[in-house]
Amino acid sequence: MTEPSAPPFTPPYTMADLGGDVRRSAPAALRNVGPIGDVLAEWLPPTGIILELASGSGEHALAFARRFADLQWQPSDPDPAALASIAAWRDGGPANLLSPIALDAAGDDWSAGPVAAYLCINMVHVSPWASAQGLARGAGRGLARRGRLILYGPWIVEGEPLAESNAAFDRSLKARDPRWGLRRVSEFAAIAEREGLRLVDRRAMPANNQMLCFERG
Repeated sequence: MTEPSAPPFTPPYTMADLGGDVRRSAPAALRNVGPIGDVLAEWLPPTGIILELASGSGEHALAFARRFADLQWQPSDPDPAALASIAAWRDGGPANLLSPIALDAAGDDWSAGPVAAYLCINMVHVSPWASAQGLARGAGRGLARRGRLILYGPWIVEGEPLAESNAAFDRSLKARDPRWGLRRVSEFAAIAEREGLRLVDRRAMPANNQMLCFERG
């Protein structure tokens, strides 16, 4: 897959400003944290380290660390403003919520493993394809045996009609940055398989989103 040249960077999501606080609040995170958490309760291991990529505002990390108290939750993001927000939400949070780390999924110098699972929410469609490729590579290197890579977001599923709202979203993303856009599950599954990761489950989610679960053999 080739991509056009990059336009000037703009943030991939809108986060509300909480006055003078460095914390940010992502409206989508407040809406989807419950449904995502319910699936994670089925898919996550009982113990271990969970590395969350592209943690954004940090609200998901805080909520999931509270919900899954026996897991060590490691948030990350490449954006300094996001890292500051995550750290601010972490202040006063549970002990199993670790300090955020700077991590760019597109890089070749990370894996942060071995970990029990990687979680990536709403990143693949608002980043270059190189980020998806890097995500698969890093997970292939860093996951423990039977470890899982879990993704959430809008996807194109072969053989299933694309909801008009998702089609419109795809057009708006590509207009904003031609490197962005909804990805096909089959294309990501193919690059994941080359890294030793097999798609073992898929769950339809509210608002025409999907959760995907890949497992390392």
